[in-house]
Amino acid sequence: MSDFITKDFNPSSAAAWKQKIQFDLKGADYNKTLLTTTNEGITIKPFYHLDNFEKLKIPTPQEDFKICQKITISSEKEANLKATNAIKNGVSSIKFIVNQPFNSKILFKNLLNKQLEFHFQFYFLDETFIDELFKLLKNETVYYNLDIVGNLAKTGNWFNSLTNDFNVIENLLQQNKKQFLLSVDVNIYQNAGANTVQQTAYTLAHANEYLTKFGGNIAQKIQFNFAMGSNYFFEISKIRAFRYLYNLILGEYNTNSIAQIFAEPSLRNKTLYDAHVNMLRTTTESMSAILGGANTISNCSFDTLFHHPNEFGEQIAQNQLLILKEENNFKNAQHIVTDTYYIETITKEIAEKALAIFKDIEKGGGFLHQLKEGTIQRKIAENAQKEQIKFNSGELVLVGSNKYLNEQENIKNNIEISPFIKRKPYKTLIIPISAKRLSETLEQKRLKNET
Repeated sequence: MSDFITKDFNPSSAAAWKQKIQFDLKGADYNKTLLTTTNEGITIKPFYHLDNFEKLKIPTPQEDFKICQKITISSEKEANLKATNAIKNGVSSIKFIVNQPFNSKILFKNLLNKQLEFHFQFYFLDETFIDELFKLLKNETVYYNLDIVGNLAKTGNWFNSLTNDFNVIENLLQQNKKQFLLSVDVNIYQNAGANTVQQTAYTLAHANEYLTKFGGNIAQKIQFNFAMGSNYFFEISKIRAFRYLYNLILGEYNTNSIAQIFAEPSLRNKTLYDAHVNMLRTTTESMSAILGGANTISNCSFDTLFHHPNEFGEQIAQNQLLILKEENNFKNAQHIVTDTYYIETITKEIAEKALAIFKDIEKGGGFLHQLKEGTIQRKIAENAQKEQIKFNSGELVLVGSNKYLNEQENIKNNIEISPFIKRKPYKTLIIPISAKRLSETLEQKRLKNET
């Protein structure tokens, strides 16, 4: 690196910088004024210096990230048309949201053998149907994203039963030797209010349930689905810390793998009012995913909370990623943050704290056991409540929602789908982990008061 700028300046130590800062504070307390402690228990300093610099060796993918479009299958023909148009617009990956078995020949008409990447998000578990997909898509790159532990965490129940669900996965693993069959859905934890350290730890413990049951070789068949929040540098560091720890744990199984990561914006901080601000949020969240080294990234429409999928919202979401990749020099940007003092330090701190939580979970009987006891749910709820208190007080700001809001904005007549999760009472084996947006209660009050 060229030193033409720095060669005329004498180097200063970390101690010298701190001394100068304390002098300029004119008596104000350095710790109280300039140090910030986060919900993760990490202290953010006013500067980071080579004198205190340590970093971890992060396994990072060499390939550039792929842009993905999510499509819900309500009609095979319509889903096929949407996929075809998305590909024409520059998308190289499609994720189908599947609520019931579909006609795969209609859905994949003219989509095969085009070097595309296909993902699925199933809301059911059907061994026969998935086996048929194996045969049709045997020559394609496919991520089936079957996550029976994640389904338990999210719904409170197995698809069928613990024994049956694990047997189905075992049978499918034997039938499919090369595709990514399993997934770990980290979105659940982020959207419910877990902080970055908790998300990292729970992802490891969640994955370890599969590694323990099926062996280390299935590391090559797991995709991790992350939701990205708005704490820009911490979200970059979250993915990097997870990659490091995952590789560390795989060493215990005498195997290694660079984690395959699918990333998308969180819904926890998205707002109903002043919804166009959501575009700014999804932009920074996508940037965090890119710099963190996600393999595939899907964006969401700014109006996804209250509108049905529409061409305008989806095109804007696609364009955000295309602009970042093609015009903002974020192509092959997964190595950019390497050696940055702040991000490397935060990565290390998240990794250390997450590893400690992971070890406690394993000592406490493992992830499934702590889900059944309600420990995981309680820890997430505690952090979510801390965030909610900060939002309610205005310390945690969502522009257009709890600060700089437009009091004259009326949107009641512009809502096509409910932006609030309706929880129907039903019998569950465990307490489900439920997503909740920070601005929900405030929005419900505003809607009620609209003229």
